[in-house]
Amino acid sequence: MARPPTLPSRSAMPSTSPDMERPLMPSASQTQQRVLAIILLSYLMIVLDISIVITALPRIAEGLAFSPASLSWVQNAYTLAFGGLLLLGARAGDMFGRRRMFMLGLGLFTATSLLIGLAQSAAWLIAARALQGMGAAILAPSTLALLSTHFPEGKERTRAVSHYAAVAGIGASLGLVLGGLIADWLSWRVGFFINLPIGLLLWLGARRYLQESERHCARLDLPGAVSSTLGMVALVYGLVHSTSLGWSSPITVGTLTAALMLLALFVWLEARSPQPIMPLRLFASPERRGAYLARMLFLGAMVGFWFFTTQWLQGVMGFSPFEAGLAFLPTTLPNFAAALLAPRLIRRLGNGRLLTLGLGLSLLGMGWLSLAGPGSGFLGAIALPMMLIGIGQGWSLGPLTTAAMAGVEPRDAGAGAGLINVAHQLGGSLGLAILIVIFASGAPADSPVLLARHLSAAFGAATLMLALALLVAWGLLLRPASLRKAVLDG
Repeated sequence: MARPPTLPSRSAMPSTSPDMERPLMPSASQTQQRVLAIILLSYLMIVLDISIVITALPRIAEGLAFSPASLSWVQNAYTLAFGGLLLLGARAGDMFGRRRMFMLGLGLFTATSLLIGLAQSAAWLIAARALQGMGAAILAPSTLALLSTHFPEGKERTRAVSHYAAVAGIGASLGLVLGGLIADWLSWRVGFFINLPIGLLLWLGARRYLQESERHCARLDLPGAVSSTLGMVALVYGLVHSTSLGWSSPITVGTLTAALMLLALFVWLEARSPQPIMPLRLFASPERRGAYLARMLFLGAMVGFWFFTTQWLQGVMGFSPFEAGLAFLPTTLPNFAAALLAPRLIRRLGNGRLLTLGLGLSLLGMGWLSLAGPGSGFLGAIALPMMLIGIGQGWSLGPLTTAAMAGVEPRDAGAGAGLINVAHQLGGSLGLAILIVIFASGAPADSPVLLARHLSAAFGAATLMLALALLVAWGLLLRPASLRKAVLDG
């Protein structure tokens, strides 16, 4: 019988170098960095897409023969689908898994970018933009919910949320520059086609590195889903059209009344549902309530800042679209630097103190901007206030997001993220609608001098919004935290 071969002794085995013994899988910190990169780039793609469209609208109108009335639907179709489906998309992540919904939203957003880039008619593009808004409604809350599942509350989450806020600030102005550059030098279609390779790489990265979350609901709250979606669509539709039809228009009054009734029904249903799509317990914390309200006021002022400053640069100062995009760098660069510095300042000052400081700087910058006149120079009247607003934004959005996520249970992370995005969307839409009414009041702005006067009035109203946001932050976030600390120290 043949003897089995003998194994070599341990001493006879070839020695392995430390490099050969090193594991092939990335370390936990490397995996976290890759997860954060996937989340931030996905959110950046959404933010860039919104601002790229704004500067590309004239070329889109030329290429697809849009009428002036129908051109607004390039943005409105997206906004309606995005705002209307946010709560449903957010809760779906809690029910079916946030990684799964993230990949679904990313895939839909990327695929519809291809459809938009290939559009051959106005109807085709508007329908594709609505589908893209649906993808964004799934993707946006999933990105924020995944931060809470992959980064524990504390130092790591604060740093991740600060980077997330920096992306929100940078993406808006970067999109304005890229949109003007791509539309002028290449084609508006390229602005959508670039989403394809980026979206595909992010989808593959998500498949490999993102962890699936625990599912917390067994069935869909269908009455809540229907009433919230219809109510949000009616509310966004009424706000969007109030800017062109006026607040007294029957369409505006009718849709806003229907929206309030549907949303009241939604809240009534949620209070009685065993598995609500938006748990009302999210509003139990004064800190979170303050964060939602302050975010709405802050976004109303900031969206007005982007919208009206663009008009000032082009209509009053005579900048080209590309030059106007570059002119936002005094806001973008300080915003990015401030957002990166925010985690260290939060550890030193506290979340509430940094938020009030950020809102205070934004308030000072917006008030300064409201004093500009038709003969004002760019540096003293525009660029320096922009720097204050940029720093203020970098020190406000991160703390607002952190406060809105504080104490949210893991089962409600998706719904909590959706509520933050709803406050973000509604604050921007409602705030801009109010500011446009103030801007349009009085004599027509048919000259640079009159345009400057109307824009100053709009900046003044945005200053008031920031003042209210600062009062809310002090009353519901900073002061209660100081009282709790005093009680504990006493």
